[in-house]
Amino acid sequence: MTEDRQKKTCPAGWTMFSFSCYFLSDSGSWTKGREDCRRTDADLVIIDSAEEQNFLSGFAKEDSWIGLSDGDTEGTWKWTDGTPLTFKNWGQYEPNNGGENGNEDCVQIRAQKGVWNDLPCGTSLKSICEK
Repeated sequence: MTEDRQKKTCPAGWTMFSFSCYFLSDSGSWTKGREDCRRTDADLVIIDSAEEQNFLSGFAKEDSWIGLSDGDTEGTWKWTDGTPLTFKNWGQYEPNNGGENGNEDCVQIRAQKGVWNDLPCGTSLKSICEK
């Protein structure tokens, strides 16, 4: 396993950090972003450490979708692989399920501060893919 990790490279246009490859996709909604990532054998990013969070804060130059949602059960945040939320980087007063209809089930990373914010899943943003 260690040997495989040492030899890993990323496809053209992707950026490596700590044995994962990242790509910023022009996508649209959270669901469309996830579909775009999956077409490249990736998925929306799962952030599980402060180091990865710090990297992504510099990587994402625009507000972008990450792979976190409470779409299955309101208030129960899960990553796209089904794992529960452990590492957190919410912005102040977030998540708040605010907005017009109070239906914010998907999460973005805010480019300026690197903090997370819940938004309606249909909002059009870039997406951060990870593989």
